[in-house]
Amino acid sequence: MTNDRGQLSKTSLRFYSLGGGNEVGRSCHILQYKGKTVMLDAGVHPAHQGLASLPFYDEFDLSTVDVLLISHFHLDHAASLPYVMQRTNFRGRVFMTHPTKAIYRWLLSDFVKVTSIGSTSFSDKDENLYTDEDLAESFDRIETIDFHSTIDVNGIKFVAFHAGHVLGAAMFQVEIAGLKILFTGDYSRETDRHLNSAEVPPSSSDVLIVESTFGTATHEPRINREKKLTQLIHSTVMRGGRVLLPVFALGRAQEIMLILDEYWSQHADELGNGQVPVFYASNLAKKCMSVFQTYVNMMNDDIRKKFRDSQSNPFIFKNISYLKNLDEFQDFGPSVMLASPGMLQNGLSRDLLEKWCPGEKNLVLITGYSVEGTMAKFIMLEPDTIPSINNPEINIPRRCQIEEISFAAHVDFRENLEFIEKVGARNIILVHGESNPMGRLKSALLSNFSALKNTEDEVRVFNPRNCISVDLEFKGVKVAKAIGNIVDEVSSTLHGLKELESRSDVKPQKEHGEGDGEPKDVEDETIVAGILVSDEKNFDLNLVSLSDLRDYHMDLSTTVLRERQTVSIDCKKELLYWHLCQMFGDMEVLIDDAGITHKGESKPNGSDELELKIMGDVKLNVIKNVATLEWSQGIINDTVADSIMAILLSVDSSPSSVKMSSRSCEHDHSHEQDQHNDLWKIKQIARLCTEQFGDCFSYKLDESGQDIKGSITMGKNTAVINLTQLKVEECNSNPLKGRIESILSIGSDLVAPLC
Repeated sequence: MTNDRGQLSKTSLRFYSLGGGNEVGRSCHILQYKGKTVMLDAGVHPAHQGLASLPFYDEFDLSTVDVLLISHFHLDHAASLPYVMQRTNFRGRVFMTHPTKAIYRWLLSDFVKVTSIGSTSFSDKDENLYTDEDLAESFDRIETIDFHSTIDVNGIKFVAFHAGHVLGAAMFQVEIAGLKILFTGDYSRETDRHLNSAEVPPSSSDVLIVESTFGTATHEPRINREKKLTQLIHSTVMRGGRVLLPVFALGRAQEIMLILDEYWSQHADELGNGQVPVFYASNLAKKCMSVFQTYVNMMNDDIRKKFRDSQSNPFIFKNISYLKNLDEFQDFGPSVMLASPGMLQNGLSRDLLEKWCPGEKNLVLITGYSVEGTMAKFIMLEPDTIPSINNPEINIPRRCQIEEISFAAHVDFRENLEFIEKVGARNIILVHGESNPMGRLKSALLSNFSALKNTEDEVRVFNPRNCISVDLEFKGVKVAKAIGNIVDEVSSTLHGLKELESRSDVKPQKEHGEGDGEPKDVEDETIVAGILVSDEKNFDLNLVSLSDLRDYHMDLSTTVLRERQTVSIDCKKELLYWHLCQMFGDMEVLIDDAGITHKGESKPNGSDELELKIMGDVKLNVIKNVATLEWSQGIINDTVADSIMAILLSVDSSPSSVKMSSRSCEHDHSHEQDQHNDLWKIKQIARLCTEQFGDCFSYKLDESGQDIKGSITMGKNTAVINLTQLKVEECNSNPLKGRIESILSIGSDLVAPLC
């Protein structure tokens, strides 16, 4: 574990929290691996205001973030998202589930309104994180993701699974270059009245980033908590008292309303047939109730069954009324009020607390998790007085009863440990928990996995503070995915081998040297052949057959490589040229300054350069005693180049070289050899013409004595061919001319190969 921000190795995963490390609130975590950056959540701290509530964004370059994933809509996980998108250099893509986005807009609009109301001076208003305009502009850029669908953003793959915390809450399994990281966000493994429990992803993860909100504490069974809740409320209203339940506007509020609505229906007589009203005082909850009514299909079987059987929506409550503001509330008798916010920092819940806390008959029932530094945490200490929010110098006496029954949808120690064991990650990073509970959880986990210490399966547990990074080394294993026809070929091969092996009259043969042990599986002996295509940007490695290459990788392009080799030679160019003439029948003279080939004009004052084009594409350049060979890579060209290189390396010691060097001759032998080769070529082409045209074709040396010319007479059609230059000089018929030119082209190819 380190706070070093230096160079990150290619095999190292770096994790650090910009918020939510050894604290509950302003959740924001960073993952960096293989040049990719993923950001998880962007919340605010409920105990702070303005810029002080933000994660430590100044400690990281947000422009490098590729993907930002929001686990759920609660403020401590999502409320700074518009700030990130509109007020920083963030340029990445943002994803959340459909219900999260549907509720997010209302939740953050209410957050902007509440923080603006809470500002008491112009300096406070300057510290507002963002405006409604910022929220609206950022909203359009948010992309939604379906549960269980895989999204791929430039090599970053991620899948959303149900987290069970609130409607739409997701845990994300992120995969980069084969490394899998599971981020739980806030999650619950308990099936409650409207949500399913969190899922365990079907594939294992290498790293688990898991919440530690309750540390090593354990919850009472849900049925016991529901019974205790209804009994406390029932007894309070029966003695004429009022009950305040500070709740988050969305999530646990709907769960408690389902409990109370059912209880009020079952005990209507005792509760005076509606004489004891139940209210929820939250404009936000009213607006978002339609979202809960819309996404019933994402809830558990119990809710869906009620919706199907009764043909009515369970979230249309019979015994609970919406209270728009306290001015409409006639506080004359016992009542039950669910009011937000849950931390009692401001708003309707704080106003009702200050109004009701002096009454001895009244009850304040804390049902959610209370963050350090908030009024909800403070009042659980049962103080004698509480400060007024409008005038902190005034202390209000506290005589009401204070109780806590946790309906917070977070895992306890037993549920968390069971989930961690099922995921099977060897690296566990604890987030979203106060220091002491998190420390106790780390010790408990290390103790639980102590038997694996110093083994390959050792489990490591980290609980980093904010801005302290954790670097984990991983040895990447590349796995190629077979696609296309190659899959069918392998499947049919395996099927055939297994059928053969299953026949009673065919026994599997043992390999030479094998004992009487288990026979090898046919799958272990199947050879898969194909072309590996690597996409370094997206970390994909595919195995495809040659026939499928263009279908699956249309962006592939062909590269022609030019090869070059240079060697020193100690022989004359005339000798080298003679050897090449013996080996190759197709050579074009490009440069001949010394005139040694007699196929170009000599240049006595030139650079003494010789350049030949051999077999169409291989160039040999010789200047003084340096020979340079250059060609395009290919089977034929490589063979020709190897042959030329063999001549260059052995020309000095070859027997024919010694013979030629020791013989004096007034005439240039190489020139005579060239004339002999040219005459042979003309004879071969003349034979080809005779085969095609029979007696209609004849040839002879022309009057100048330089060229051999052939003639063809077919009825009225005549043609004159220059066999030395391989061209048709005269022809009165275009079809005949075309036929002759084709024969000359074929003939030139036939006499060109190695001889």
